[in-house]
Amino acid sequence: MSAEEPLFRVVRGVPTAEELAALVGAVIMRSRPAAAPAPAATSAWARSGRPAGRTTWRASGLPR
Repeated sequence: MSAEEPLFRVVRGVPTAEELAALVGAVIMRSRPAAAPAPAATSAWARSGRPAGRTTWRASGLPR
């Protein structure tokens, strides 16, 4: 495929600029990967500063 060759060709009809834009947008969305990349794992150092449970911060003020 040469750089001057069009990617799309209208076979029938006369599409408006909006219709062509919708077609190009749909093709671009279909060509993207379906799944998003997995989020980066949190390091052990960062996890060590977080409370272990949902009520740990409450229990920290109670007598031992």
